[in-house]
Amino acid sequence: MDYQTPQEEFWAGQFGSEYVTRNRDPNLLGPKIRTFSQILRLTRDVQSVFEIGANVGLNMLAIQAILPEIQLNAIEINKDAYNVLAGVIGDSATHGSILDFDTAREFDLVFTCGVLIHIHPESLPSVYDKMYAMARRYVLVNEYYNPVPVEISYRGQAGRLFKRDFCGDFLDRFSDLELVEYGFTYRRDPVFPQDDCTWFLMRKR
Repeated sequence: MDYQTPQEEFWAGQFGSEYVTRNRDPNLLGPKIRTFSQILRLTRDVQSVFEIGANVGLNMLAIQAILPEIQLNAIEINKDAYNVLAGVIGDSATHGSILDFDTAREFDLVFTCGVLIHIHPESLPSVYDKMYAMARRYVLVNEYYNPVPVEISYRGQAGRLFKRDFCGDFLDRFSDLELVEYGFTYRRDPVFPQDDCTWFLMRKR
């Protein structure tokens, strides 16, 4: 498969496959259920979701635990991760890159968790446009936040992690999006530790 950026090749390859092993820890599920419980209680009538970069589907499992009847959909670039994800959500899983993905379908909630930070900044506008077009009602980004764009080293690798105000980008780009709420997950939470990420829930007016 041909990719447009080095970041895609990085996650589709061996490093992405090694990441699969680290994310199959069952202890990660409880904290995710807690976070999505906080987020989903702020929404109304969410019957379908689409996750960009779902990896092995832990977020899918968390959402399903909260809303058992919800329609789960996702795309994942790494084949090993996709194989696990397909075991969770079946034919609703897509193997590929969001940069090449195209659909006319809409979903009540479209979201990312720790994915936009790994997309090259020049490709972000295209991803924003796709997420906005796919979202019937809500857009959620759960990422490393920084008030200004900055690149940081990721496990000794350069050009693989970019922090910024992703929510601010969305709000500036789409005039009919409004911020519903935001929150923070903390690596030193005594019960539900997660990465130090900030989530932002937006909705279309």
